[in-house]
Amino acid sequence: MSVNKLNLAMVLEQSARDYPQKTAVVFGETRMSYAKLNAVSNMIANALQAKGFGKGDKIALSCLNLPYFPMVYYAILKTGATVVPLNVLFKRREVAYHLKDSEAKAYFCFIGTEVLPMAQEGYAGFKEVDTCENFWIITPPGMQSPIEGVETLDMLMQGQSPAYSSVDTEPFDTAVILYTSGTTGQPKGAELSHYNIYLNAMECMGLFSATSNDVHLVTLPLFHSFGQTVQMNAGFFYGATLVLLPKFDPVEALKLFEKEGITFFAGVPTMYWAMLNTDVPGLDTEKITKSFRLGVSGGSAMPVEVMKKFEEKYKIPILEGYGLSETSPVASFSRMDLERVAGSIGVPLMGVEMKIVNGEGKELPPNEVGEIVIRGHNIMKGYYKKEEATKEAFKDGWFHSGDLGRCDEKGYFYIVDRLKDMIIRGGFNVYPREVEEVLITHPKISLAAVVGEKDDKYGEEVAAYVILQQGETMTPEEIIQWSKNEMAAYKYPRRVYIKDQLPMTATGKILKRELAKD
Repeated sequence: MSVNKLNLAMVLEQSARDYPQKTAVVFGETRMSYAKLNAVSNMIANALQAKGFGKGDKIALSCLNLPYFPMVYYAILKTGATVVPLNVLFKRREVAYHLKDSEAKAYFCFIGTEVLPMAQEGYAGFKEVDTCENFWIITPPGMQSPIEGVETLDMLMQGQSPAYSSVDTEPFDTAVILYTSGTTGQPKGAELSHYNIYLNAMECMGLFSATSNDVHLVTLPLFHSFGQTVQMNAGFFYGATLVLLPKFDPVEALKLFEKEGITFFAGVPTMYWAMLNTDVPGLDTEKITKSFRLGVSGGSAMPVEVMKKFEEKYKIPILEGYGLSETSPVASFSRMDLERVAGSIGVPLMGVEMKIVNGEGKELPPNEVGEIVIRGHNIMKGYYKKEEATKEAFKDGWFHSGDLGRCDEKGYFYIVDRLKDMIIRGGFNVYPREVEEVLITHPKISLAAVVGEKDDKYGEEVAAYVILQQGETMTPEEIIQWSKNEMAAYKYPRRVYIKDQLPMTATGKILKRELAKD
């Protein structure tokens, strides 16, 4: 055995030893213990090993938030292979790109009675990639393969032992390749090591004062870094129970809060906004507040007004954090033992450094806006097979995030905006988040997204897409006039569009690039 052995699958294996009969995952009426979850994962690992998979191999996984996701995820890790989680919304062309780019040799894809197109798209993408030789469909128990000649997960597992000894992996072996959203150019695969993710999950435990008594509501997609590390890996690390919700719905989420006694919730700001603005007849809010102890937010900046209202209603603190796929993902977080500052993403994790720099890489003084750069144990190994992109991301030993931020005199960091989202109107820099924060202070405005639109005179014009509070009416002209009195002349939106909903990613982030196309 290597003295440096570290395999991320240990987070499941240790809890299976410590809490064998404790419920690990809940999905609907299904409750699976740690012992059972680990045993099934072992059976899959045995099957993969029998087919020759091991260190250096990449295996892709498309699956909703279901017990199958951790089963397969940890099975792949147990064999020493690398997991490549794929977005469940990918179409054929996107599946093919990711399989080819990651050099995946095998692909697990979930299918259900209502999501047949998901497996059809996945299989079509798989067929386009000659180097990916194995395709398995993950089906609900007893469901036959709808694609002729394609083996199901159940078939793969038949006759396999529930005991397995995980392959020795080194701390800096690649555990997971997480693909960036590809907002600029083709998506890139961030290589994260066992050490990167293990330590990030462990630090989350301390940040959140986690215990084995915690019950998570997991509606963040597990294929994404936020849900994968902060909830699944961290949750299994300390023996928590994970209640899985495959698709976020504010009504279903609130019902699960009440039914399952949820203590911990991690979400993006739009999820908190949706639950805040949803009424569920007969919901026992007092019962929810008795168990609910902590919310955490990430993925994008949390509007201060949304945070204040949610905390008041459910009597819990919300800790806001920051990170990217390339940072495993957590880089900084608010902390319970330090002053919480509204609008701040807190301070760097232990062993992580952050600073604000200008275009030349020079560190800026407090409260000046520049790019956030990061270094520490959480930083990826690099972008898979993309040396030039990796070199561009790392300068002088620091990872350049592409996010604009500032740091105050006390060392608290704040997100200002994405560097690429900044609007330059007539030579003035306009930060969309700042405009959004002002807009939602209006009592009739529920949510706002601000983007830059091309303008012949000013180069770019400030445009706001607005959702009104339920039952309220307001014209674009009224919003423009109100904004004119609340913001500097170069900041306030001259173009306002009132919408019923805004386009969002699978993780719940507002798709601003889609707004800009309207």
